[in-house]
Amino acid sequence: MPGDPPRGSDEKTVAGGVLGLRRFTPARIALGRTGTGQPTAASLRFMMDHARARDAVHAALDFNAIAQSPRSLGWSVVHVRSAATDRAQYLRRPDLGRSLSRAGRFDLESKAQGSDVVIVAADGLSASAIYSNLLPVLDHLRPLLLARGREIGPLVLVEQGRVAIGDEIGELLDAKLVVVLIGERPGLSSADSLGAYITWRPRIGTMDSSRNCISSIRLAGLLPDEAAMQIADVIDAAFVHSATGVRLNDLRSAASTPPTGAHIR
Repeated sequence: MPGDPPRGSDEKTVAGGVLGLRRFTPARIALGRTGTGQPTAASLRFMMDHARARDAVHAALDFNAIAQSPRSLGWSVVHVRSAATDRAQYLRRPDLGRSLSRAGRFDLESKAQGSDVVIVAADGLSASAIYSNLLPVLDHLRPLLLARGREIGPLVLVEQGRVAIGDEIGELLDAKLVVVLIGERPGLSSADSLGAYITWRPRIGTMDSSRNCISSIRLAGLLPDEAAMQIADVIDAAFVHSATGVRLNDLRSAASTPPTGAHIR
């Protein structure tokens, strides 16, 4: 019947126009069917991707191992924990992941130095994202910031952290700007995606509308070197306009818009 899904698992049975879309996305489209179900290969891939997504959320991150490479490259590294005592509580209580533990707060209070930029790396909802993408991003980002004259504070590794924990960390360290690199919520086609959240003058209670986000940092998405360049460009704009988030976007848009009545050549 017209409109029925294609029969058989052979891709040749799928309409060329729909099948062509598969070249541009890992999304599950034009899979075909076997009888009334999916082809076996597609079903197995779905189960594998689902398992990877679950593992990304529940896996524990070895912070000691993660800290070794940045230290060897000259980073001052601090490891702290959020107020969530374990992974189960972290998943049930998002609010606890936004605040430091007492010990973590004490550790950072003694390290306030008023730097330009503080980088925070948190496991978030994907340990896989940190393992795969954190070090490549740091390797490209650090020289970009130093070349632009930015004073970089310590690299803060946060266990059981969420985006807003960067506000408290930035406030404690008296940073002008904080960049939170965090494992994003995994999907069935991207279990290892890293996000970067950039906040000017971080303070507890900062709204999400005051941040800029660069997402999908991964080898199959936004490459780490390209992400580092985008992060550095947003940081430059933040220092020019003393803002991030919606306000920064509006200011940059206004700066690039010709005045009313101006002739466009």
